[in-house]
Amino acid sequence: MSNRADELIDRRRLRRKLTFWRIAAFVVIVLAIGFATQRLMSDAAGVSSSHIAQVKISGTIFEDDELLERLDRIRETPAVKGVILTIDSPGGTTAGGEAIFEEIRLLAAEKPVVAQVGTLAASAGYMIASATDHIVARQSSIVGSIGVLFQYPDVSGLMDKIGVKLEEIKSSPLKAEPSPFKPTSEEARAMIRSMILDSYDWFVDLVAERRPLTRDEVLEVADGSVFTGRQGVELKLVDELGGEREAKAWLVTQGLDEDLDVVEWKKRETTGNLFLPDLASRFLGVPEGGADILRELGADRIFLDGLLSVWQPENRRLPD
Repeated sequence: MSNRADELIDRRRLRRKLTFWRIAAFVVIVLAIGFATQRLMSDAAGVSSSHIAQVKISGTIFEDDELLERLDRIRETPAVKGVILTIDSPGGTTAGGEAIFEEIRLLAAEKPVVAQVGTLAASAGYMIASATDHIVARQSSIVGSIGVLFQYPDVSGLMDKIGVKLEEIKSSPLKAEPSPFKPTSEEARAMIRSMILDSYDWFVDLVAERRPLTRDEVLEVADGSVFTGRQGVELKLVDELGGEREAKAWLVTQGLDEDLDVVEWKKRETTGNLFLPDLASRFLGVPEGGADILRELGADRIFLDGLLSVWQPENRRLPD
């Protein structure tokens, strides 16, 4: 009889536990659905009513498929009447800057686009700004650094010290040159210099096309120098001093309603980050927002390769 009573008690406890976890799971599902619905409705409301789209471009510039797709969606969205590009970048790869430049030009062909420079728009960052119809910068913003570079290490001295020798067989003398494992030949230097100068000419022509400057005038400032926003206005690299307010005011001069709201078009979050933001960062022991911290410390720049248009790469410890 005692065993029977204990069995009944255990069953009741088990039913209570199951009921509790069922209710808890139901609550979690309801909250998740509600959160997702709110996000979707918020996003839909943001893009369905007429507004000014704001896109923030910061950090090192790469070939960014998500950003290109976002700019394309903005171009195809009728509710977007104008665009403010908020730029804070030291530059990055020339290919990445070129891809974003071309996408901005497609966008500007259909809607007025203004660049609002924050702390910095240098090198490829300035390339992107020049793709817009109007550039606004703070008096103390940094702009310019028009130029291209190619960097590579030379560890041949270190290899000699530790007794490591590289053997190689290649089809022609300039294959895989320059190499970090041996001193650079004059032929390899000439090849890289020719490539750099060709890209530099392209950059100069691009700025001359987009700014109220002749090619000779661009060449005078395209020695890698950087300038404040105030100097940029004098040199015609910048159109106006100010911030977001002045950027929006310029859009109003292009026929936009001054009562339009500025709505930031952010990078779309993946499904995995919808309910558990920065899960991967936490798993790796990095606090929430840690990816941004690592980016600020320059971790993203470790992987730059190819031709660069970036300001002060040596201070930012950029490899080739």
